[in-house]
Amino acid sequence: MNERKIALVAGATRGAGRGVAIALGEVGATVYVTGRSGGGKRSEMDRPETIEETAALVDEAGGVGIPVVVDHLEHAQVKALIDRIDAEQGRLDVLVNDIWGGELLFSWDSKVWEHSLDDGLRILRLAIDTHIVTSHYALPLLIRNPGGLVVEMTDGTAEYNADHYRVSLFYDLAKVSVNRLGFAQSKELEPFGGTAVSLTPGWMRSELMLEHYGVTEANWRDALEVQPHFAISETPLFVGRAVAALAADPDRRRWNGESLSSGGLAQVYGFTDADGSRPDAWRYLVEVQDQGGPADVTGYR
Repeated sequence: MNERKIALVAGATRGAGRGVAIALGEVGATVYVTGRSGGGKRSEMDRPETIEETAALVDEAGGVGIPVVVDHLEHAQVKALIDRIDAEQGRLDVLVNDIWGGELLFSWDSKVWEHSLDDGLRILRLAIDTHIVTSHYALPLLIRNPGGLVVEMTDGTAEYNADHYRVSLFYDLAKVSVNRLGFAQSKELEPFGGTAVSLTPGWMRSELMLEHYGVTEANWRDALEVQPHFAISETPLFVGRAVAALAADPDRRRWNGESLSSGGLAQVYGFTDADGSRPDAWRYLVEVQDQGGPADVTGYR
């Protein structure tokens, strides 16, 4: 980047949000990182990661990390966050809506009439309402200068999600809706010179996913004994570098309204994952895994 970008990564405690924040730090951005797990408090995820740790990792990568404890369902807290960014920076160049926190709420097996209704509706609030609330308050600052970028983080491209049922009704609706949020905001930002997209990582080795398989980033390949297709997986940094590449592209408006993936953008911009590879998970899922083929990532990373 030619100048220090001012970014807000909403939902940066762990996973993709943390990876995005670190990648923006790699290119020297000032990154406000938000979440509910900070200041000595934990969200309902009840995990050890904190936004203070994320901010420190942004600093370590070369940027400036600023942690702010925010519940993005609370309008007053989000407004106060944006007012603070305005007062301290006077602008906002990049907004990444990565708020989620619903991993413990959805059931893999329950039909809509069997699923906890309270948990299902909570998923939708966490995945959709939080993004809308954040954009409502942040976009007036972002459009103050032309060229602003909004990235709606989801799971699955619009093309893939249109033809594939995603786990449960509530999860499916949440992830499809976020794709549409990127598209809708692209129409509203276009007259102001802004760009909005939806973006999905591939099979991401988040803290929760590594824990699920009983491995660490150092020995993640041991999980291939249980799930061979995990060979296509990627670190959270990979999708983060996709965001950084978009933010640095002076011609990023060509993507306005598009549904993008980390693997697809890597083929365009040439960035790599932490190990130097370029895993293209969504192409692999369609062409190999969903076809029942044997696990073979040759030509896919």
